[in-house]
Amino acid sequence: MRAKILYFRNTTNTLFFKKNFCNFAPYYQDMQLEFEHKQSAHCENGVASNLLKYYGLDISEPMVFGIGSGLLFFYFPWIKVNQAPVISYRTMPGQIFSKVAKRLGFQIKRQKFSSKATAQRVLDQTLQKGIPVGLQVGVFHLPYFPDQYRFHFNAHNLVVYGKKGDTYLISDPVIEHPTQLSSQELEKVRFAKGVLSPKGHIYYPTHLPESFSLEKAIVQGIKNTCNWMLSPIPIVGVKAIERVSKDILKWQKKLGNKTTNHYLVQMIRMQEEIGTGGGGFRFIYGAFLQEASEILKNERLKELSQEITQIGDLWRDFAVVIARLYKNRNNTLNVYEDISQRLYLIAQREKSFFKKLKKEI
Repeated sequence: MRAKILYFRNTTNTLFFKKNFCNFAPYYQDMQLEFEHKQSAHCENGVASNLLKYYGLDISEPMVFGIGSGLLFFYFPWIKVNQAPVISYRTMPGQIFSKVAKRLGFQIKRQKFSSKATAQRVLDQTLQKGIPVGLQVGVFHLPYFPDQYRFHFNAHNLVVYGKKGDTYLISDPVIEHPTQLSSQELEKVRFAKGVLSPKGHIYYPTHLPESFSLEKAIVQGIKNTCNWMLSPIPIVGVKAIERVSKDILKWQKKLGNKTTNHYLVQMIRMQEEIGTGGGGFRFIYGAFLQEASEILKNERLKELSQEITQIGDLWRDFAVVIARLYKNRNNTLNVYEDISQRLYLIAQREKSFFKKLKKEI
């Protein structure tokens, strides 16, 4: 059983949808939808892309990320997560899919719950209607995650596409193959405690439009990203990167090497291992600009895609320097000044890049 939405593309890159509705079956304990699992680099992009593909809209992960204006940098020194200031390389959880929906003209149904029993009942009923769902969950208690990747991060996303007995069928886009969770295991991660507690958060697309302009959505996504990255607010975008580069020296002077190293390693953990993906996001954005250059017939965007990829390499080099410092393998004189200068250089490169991108669009 599958409630599917078919589409075709015309020569102007406008997508048209045709809805085919089915009569929903009565409730059964076992249910499995014809859901295609596809691995991705980032969980929210992957969930959005895979859910839309189920309904016939084949949009790549980079295109989801770009239209959804996922690329960002923000720094909240007043809030601590894992005993370190909050630093993120992406928009708030859920915003990517929400912005894609707004710009392509469809809606998303979202629900959170105070009752675990109600959350499971709604999940089962939604699956019985032939609807795969996205869930926001905590990472720490996911049994199929390697131990080194488990920590208290509550903004991970995955898809549930079926149930067999007491076991839910899971498509986690950062995992190579589909997996499974028992109802008890799924309940535990759906109601993880702490910052960004998911509270059983369930979501899925509804009311897809008859048509939309892909070109317009791409331009809106790029403009929004440029505006945020070039914002004058000192905790957002390039200004925030510059602020962190200066604060590194303040941390070392006021808090000492041990605390500074902890802050730095948490920063690169969020950059390289967790779903905020700083360096990797630059590579995804480069892939988005390559696709956009073909759709918009703008060769300049292809050149800019190479530039943001080079900036991603700088972020990766930055992470390697910090990792060596944390493992006592960095013999650079004035190492904290070196790290600060590296980050400041990245900020200047990104400022130049987004100014050129904004001008081009």
